[in-house]
Amino acid sequence: MTATSTTDTSIPADTHNAHVIDDLRAPTRAFRKAAPEAWAGFGALHQAAVADGVVPASMKELVALAIAVTQHCDGCVAYHAKAAVMKGATREQAVEVLEVALLMAGGPASVWAPRALAAFDEFADKRDTTS
Repeated sequence: MTATSTTDTSIPADTHNAHVIDDLRAPTRAFRKAAPEAWAGFGALHQAAVADGVVPASMKELVALAIAVTQHCDGCVAYHAKAAVMKGATREQAVEVLEVALLMAGGPASVWAPRALAAFDEFADKRDTTS
């Protein structure tokens, strides 16, 4: 597997995050097979953590997106941007949550928050053209 660089100019910007997800698919599958019990526990935790509750699932995905920004995780940015879009978060909500990430993480978030917003826009654009 070749890791996709966040500055790779050979991948069109409007599909970069979809490529990140695609690049992670095979190694994730391999790890899930190698560690099935741990992965099942992680999967159950993930489902419970982002399920609708008092806080809507779309907002929980935006929180995860903000945390992904502070942790500099390109796969997390891609996955949670896509999930936020799929669960109905708006661009305006994403911007406001990413503002909080910028507040909390400072300079590094000034690089990662724009990447996260671009990921959100990428998946929102795809949703808008397939609806």
